[in-house]
Amino acid sequence: MIGVIHVLAKRELVRFFRQPHRVVGSLAQPLIFWVLLGSGFGASFRAPTMTDVSYMEYFYPGILMMLMLFSSIFSTITLIEDRNQGLLQEVLVAPVPRIAIVLGKVSGAMSVAMLQCLVLLAAAPFLGFQPGFLGGLLLLLGLILSSLGFTALGFLIAWRMESTAGYHAVMSIFLMPMWLLSGAIFPLENLPTWLWSVMIINPATHALKLVRMPLYEEPMTLLSDSTFLVSLGVALFWAIACLWLAMKRVERADCGAPLTQGVE
Repeated sequence: MIGVIHVLAKRELVRFFRQPHRVVGSLAQPLIFWVLLGSGFGASFRAPTMTDVSYMEYFYPGILMMLMLFSSIFSTITLIEDRNQGLLQEVLVAPVPRIAIVLGKVSGAMSVAMLQCLVLLAAAPFLGFQPGFLGGLLLLLGLILSSLGFTALGFLIAWRMESTAGYHAVMSIFLMPMWLLSGAIFPLENLPTWLWSVMIINPATHALKLVRMPLYEEPMTLLSDSTFLVSLGVALFWAIACLWLAMKRVERADCGAPLTQGVE
């Protein structure tokens, strides 16, 4: 089982690096969003609870989440391509646990996402972020949970999709609103009650807090902060639940057409 997971995860990494346009596009799109929105909203942005924080700094954790979002989309869309090419059927009939398919694809997609985030994290010192060792571990935990949640959800949606166009349409309904309503672009304070309620029940909101808070607060303070601990619990539950649902979906036997044949 471990060998199957390793092979499938390695295949995702090899496929990613063999597509230079995908490497450039996955990094360029969040950077363009960051520069354009950061420059456009920078003059009028005032963080309600954080003083002397520019919009470029505030939007930085949201850009990390955007990398996770697009990485989950492009990595799980390969599931549809593998099915159309017949590779997925060969894996399904092989004498391996189906749970290994989920863990292999998800771990491979997470590895791709984490590599991209490490590249973007190189800009953190230039923005004044110095989380330290323990803060870096908490930040890494937030990125892992975010990646697991987005990727497992993408896998769950892509499993029964037959076309990439349909998959993009469905993902635009689920993942993009989750990112937009996570607090990545605007803070949760001073919002209409209905919008605040939608954002607070959004699991991506809590995942984003796990990425943002270690950049601004001391690690020991976070470990005793109820807001951080609640977000940690919600994000952990969301990631595990999506992964569990993906496993159950793969393990479920697909029912074919009834084998009835008339006799002349």
